[in-house]
Amino acid sequence: MEAENALVRMHQDLQRALKKPAERRSWAMAVDVRKCIGCYGCTVACIAENVLPPGVMYRTVLDIELGKYPNVVRILKPMNCQQCDNAPCVPAANAVAPGSLEKRPDGVVAVNYERATKEAFEAARAACPYKRAVYFDDGRFYTDGTPARQAYEMRPSFEYGKEWTRTAGKPPVNALRKCHFCVHRVENGELPACVTTCVGEATYFGDLSDPQSLIAQLLRENRDKVMRVYESKGTQPRVYYLTDTPVLCKSQHP
Repeated sequence: MEAENALVRMHQDLQRALKKPAERRSWAMAVDVRKCIGCYGCTVACIAENVLPPGVMYRTVLDIELGKYPNVVRILKPMNCQQCDNAPCVPAANAVAPGSLEKRPDGVVAVNYERATKEAFEAARAACPYKRAVYFDDGRFYTDGTPARQAYEMRPSFEYGKEWTRTAGKPPVNALRKCHFCVHRVENGELPACVTTCVGEATYFGDLSDPQSLIAQLLRENRDKVMRVYESKGTQPRVYYLTDTPVLCKSQHP
């Protein structure tokens, strides 16, 4: 019931946000690492939602041990693109492939699949401090080498509100790919796939510009338990982590 209520609340927040102009929305995500059970449901849901190929995972879950025996803390930390407000990947990628990445007014760092070449991917990866944030779609399928391509790999995806079918030589094949907070779902009134499948109620999403939203309330009420990964690098990430050991966690991301 508690998880259901959180999802209902976030859905209500989303409907309220969608009534505002896009430039007045401020999408953000929060992950409560104290609740993550490492089920990888978010990873699987993301792969299915975005029809991701081998080697591309917008959402991963890191298993981290902090401290030294006997004072050891284990943290399961979901990671995805941090949608940084000062995203180093954007100017780096655009320098080699103009228009390949864009920082949207709502906070999402978006990819233009028709321009985000392998060179753009390599530049973005080199500039990004979050090593599991950007990927390259090299055209592989899980069923390569088998007699027939399976239907689940040929389904269209709807990233950025467009229909994409992975075909050799056509976008999003041979392009940079990354998490986008499932904006195609969000703008259609649905929460990101990783949020709706989180059985531990560990992932939250919403509009930070709305003080009544659940995510704004969580961050407000847990100021002393909030951390952002590599915040000291000035990237201003939009993914927040709730933890009982913020100082210990931050020590892993100087």
